[in-house]
Amino acid sequence: MKTIGAHVSASGGVKNAPENAKAIGADAFALFTKNQRQWKSAPLSEEDIAAFKKNCAGQFAPEQILPHDSYLINLGHPEADALKKSRDAFLDEMKRCEQLGLDRLNFHPGSHLKKCTEDECIATIAESINLVLAETTGVSAVIENTAGQGSNMGYRFEQIAAMIEQVEDQSRVGVCIDTCHSFTSGYDLRTPEACKETFDRFGDIIGFDYLMGMHLNDSKKDLGTRVDRHHSLGEGFIGLDCFRYIMADERFNNIPLILETPNPAIWADEIKLLRSFE
Repeated sequence: MKTIGAHVSASGGVKNAPENAKAIGADAFALFTKNQRQWKSAPLSEEDIAAFKKNCAGQFAPEQILPHDSYLINLGHPEADALKKSRDAFLDEMKRCEQLGLDRLNFHPGSHLKKCTEDECIATIAESINLVLAETTGVSAVIENTAGQGSNMGYRFEQIAAMIEQVEDQSRVGVCIDTCHSFTSGYDLRTPEACKETFDRFGDIIGFDYLMGMHLNDSKKDLGTRVDRHHSLGEGFIGLDCFRYIMADERFNNIPLILETPNPAIWADEIKLLRSFE
């Protein structure tokens, strides 16, 4: 079974996110549990938490929801003070997920900023995950693959596998595949044959047991450009065959399949399009 949605707005409070997802016909959704452009936000109130759970009840289980952390966080930061700030913020985000009854938190792994080696950055990211998992319960840290823009890590499956290998509790770490990021980092998705090769490589290097979510995006940039620019489905360099493939492949069942395409006005139509491929 496929569960499909979008990264919906939580403006006005997290309680509004499930309602916004319902409005576009989604049976999964992503959200920010706090303002993603600020380091600190007011804590969730008991009213916020109760209203969120009430609005999810009967329609969205935890495994259908993929919260995303702040874009400011860099769990691989090479400087001690900035790294601590990121780790503290990530811990706060994980605890918000705990409060809301969610079981996963999606994040971009981090960047070396050209101040340390890739291997050192990977080790720092894994250490960050270990520290935060030790202070939380019930929430998995879900590593999103990146486009490899700038000094961002996680653009090769081997890099993500190396992070997971260094996580002490591997039962609480997962992966989110972003199709746009995959494509622009160099993994071809334009044909069914290319999709099979790319996703088989994911299975061999990381393993589908770790897959806990996907971001379904076309790309405004071409293969291997290492630039992160999402496009509406079928309007970019990837094309629709990739999404037909995903919808027909049982390896992508029972995880949140989340649109982060740039036009919210057509999310309902894109969800219907994806369902037509099942």
